[in-house]
Amino acid sequence: MQEKEEQSQDNNNDDLYEHYSFVAAKGQEPLRVDKFLMNFIENATRNKVQQAAKNGNVYVNDKTVKPNYKVKAGDEVKVLLEHPPHEYLLTPEDIPLDIVYEDEVLLLVNKPAGMVVHPGHGNYSGTLINALIYHFENLPQNSSERPGLVHRIDKDTSGLLVVAKTEQAMTHLASQFFHKTSERKYIALVWGNVEDDKGRIEGNIGRHPKNRLQNMVFEGEDAERGKPAVTNYRVLERFGYVTLVECSLETGRTHQIRVHMKHIGHTLFNDERYGGDRILKGTSFTKYKQFVENCFKLLPRQALHAQTLGFEHPVTKKRLSFSSETPQDMQDCLEKWRNYAKNQKDFL
Repeated sequence: MQEKEEQSQDNNNDDLYEHYSFVAAKGQEPLRVDKFLMNFIENATRNKVQQAAKNGNVYVNDKTVKPNYKVKAGDEVKVLLEHPPHEYLLTPEDIPLDIVYEDEVLLLVNKPAGMVVHPGHGNYSGTLINALIYHFENLPQNSSERPGLVHRIDKDTSGLLVVAKTEQAMTHLASQFFHKTSERKYIALVWGNVEDDKGRIEGNIGRHPKNRLQNMVFEGEDAERGKPAVTNYRVLERFGYVTLVECSLETGRTHQIRVHMKHIGHTLFNDERYGGDRILKGTSFTKYKQFVENCFKLLPRQALHAQTLGFEHPVTKKRLSFSSETPQDMQDCLEKWRNYAKNQKDFL
């Protein structure tokens, strides 16, 4: 009888909201569920995770587990709580928007670095969506119930985003992104001298099995663990130890340019999450180290800017293309590298 009651309690989660859901990778060694969740949830503490498990909020394969449960390959781990995730509790906020273009059905926003596109764990206010719902009423919901958003760019990436103001525009624009008929070009400063003047990177991208905050390229037998992704690049300027490239996206995977460029040995300059915030190329001279540190201070984020965005207008069917100026922090960093390169005769 007791077992039936417990089973009933486990399955009675209709009144709970899913906050996190992870599936343990094939190669997952047995690991306590509290440690497992700490590896995958940003800003989580072991105390909070253990408390959630003690409160019956941690589920493995749809059954509540204790903090010492050992997660195995294939286990589905979920955290369910009594309140909806904060990202769905949207509050309008009077945040200025840099609007590049606007008409009755859409607008183009130039997002500054440091602004999160939509609310999520640890960032529940100050996002682009908080600003959009303050300035515009009745924005259509996308498939993830996020008002107006057709696509997104990372918090510390600057540049252009298109926002839909009507359901018809949302459907039409989303279809263009899905069918790869939109044009998206980024400029990126990467570590190392990119040998080929242009190239194409193809590699399935998926979550890193040991660090969910990162993505990675899966190849060979593991390719199915990622989703197809294609990035085309061409070299714009060479500075010896770093290279300025333009990247054109055929797909739009999370962190795509950051992951693909790292995969070919050219991590983005000052990309903390992927290891670009340390000296990866150059000399061991103290003056060089100081120079790079000064560059990091000028550009305290990954060197990535969504510069060009093109698509067919949902109503007029005219082809539109927009470009945004390289932000000042990136300009300052590039100028510093230009001056450095002029004064160097030989590069590694």
